[in-house]
Amino acid sequence: MPEDFAVDALVVRARSGDQRAWDRLVERYAPMLWSICKAYGLDRRDIDDVAQHVWMRAVEHLSRLRDPERLGSWLATTTKRECVRVRRARRRQDTAEYPLDTATTADDQGDDITRAVEEAERNAVLRAAFAELPPGCQRLLALLMLEIPYAEISARLGMAVGSIGPTRSRCLARLRANAALSALMGADMDVREGDSHV
Repeated sequence: MPEDFAVDALVVRARSGDQRAWDRLVERYAPMLWSICKAYGLDRRDIDDVAQHVWMRAVEHLSRLRDPERLGSWLATTTKRECVRVRRARRRQDTAEYPLDTATTADDQGDDITRAVEEAERNAVLRAAFAELPPGCQRLLALLMLEIPYAEISARLGMAVGSIGPTRSRCLARLRANAALSALMGADMDVREGDSHV
């Protein structure tokens, strides 16, 4: 399967039973699920349970997803809810086994967890959008992120120094035009504007 399949295309193919498309979705979003679970402080056993539950729910709801390109957001929200459920169950179990200590059970990590979830989702969407760029753009942007001098980039890619800047601009424009990344950036702006009116 080509590397440049967009999330919505993978979802459509997975809905029709394409196992390779499903595998690509799992490969793309598994790191995000793991990082969300880690942010909630879950151990390996609980992370495995949460991931299994989330992927089973994804299989059940894949055909009902209205916006296939928002699968990452749906997975992040579902994972967060399942992590909360698992933590509450663990807390009830711990409370039954040990005396209640409000200092250790208070959940003051809410904002940190929310930020971690949002960052994990942004990273997953950005990685997916980057993977959809042409190989030349991927190589150029990767070298630019390493802050390698233009002369060295020119030598490595066989590209004139004067064309690096314009090519970079075109590659970044293609990246920003990615539907999933645009939707996520738009959602971030909506949240920030909503916060400013509170």
